[in-house]
Amino acid sequence: MVRVGVLGAAGRMGRAVCEAVRADSELELVAAVDPRLAPAASGRESLDPGALLGIEAVGVHTGASIDDLLEVGTEVAVDFTEATAATANMRWCASHGVHAVVGTTGIAPGDLEDLRGAFEASKANCVIAPNFAIGAVLMMRLSALAAPFMDSVEIIELHHDAKVDAPSGTALRTAELIDDARRSAAADAWRPDPTTKTVLPGARGGTGPGGVHVHSVRLHGLVAHQEVVFGAAGQSLAVRHDAYDRTAFMPGVVLAVKEVGSRPGLTVGLEPLLGF
Repeated sequence: MVRVGVLGAAGRMGRAVCEAVRADSELELVAAVDPRLAPAASGRESLDPGALLGIEAVGVHTGASIDDLLEVGTEVAVDFTEATAATANMRWCASHGVHAVVGTTGIAPGDLEDLRGAFEASKANCVIAPNFAIGAVLMMRLSALAAPFMDSVEIIELHHDAKVDAPSGTALRTAELIDDARRSAAADAWRPDPTTKTVLPGARGGTGPGGVHVHSVRLHGLVAHQEVVFGAAGQSLAVRHDAYDRTAFMPGVVLAVKEVGSRPGLTVGLEPLLGF
């Protein structure tokens, strides 16, 4: 049994992770950590962990501080918080020998490189992925396969209206993989953007790795969706993934929790765990 603690446990993704860990016979949920689980005396509005997470009867330790993970012998910490907190949490895990599985996006590239060094110097490992849905990873893989053969590409990512970062980590990772595939195949440069006049600033989206245009949509009712649209003479190719519920991400999270102990240092993306 792998002893698992969840950081950001009171959030929507955190609660889904708690449920997924509890449902797996090889994992044990030992800690649920979130500032919102602080005692009322802290001055915050206190949330009842039992009512929120449904874990009052199974002996799960709940608290507001990452240090609570040490009290119950946590082996793997799963982080779905926000970028600043996740960066600090990863440093804590590296220094305390606790493996980390991180789904938080928006972490600065410079911080990620610092964290890579921290985990390489630690006995703990880390798997960080922009998207834990297996279908989303396949969408990125298929996009990379198509990239050398098409003339142009744009990425449209759509998320719920509570997502604070744009573009999504998945969109940026997709653009990186597409650019890497083009470079590896020594493909010609993308056809130039024909736009010479932008009536509304930002109408052409942001420019990601390799000059790939990325468009972000934030709407109530969505969860996580992305479409990669390729164009070539007389044709187009669209690769799309839709996550309608947060349970879509849980098989990838569970896989990472089980694999992180055998992946030295810092692993970026779920692809190595899937064999590609």
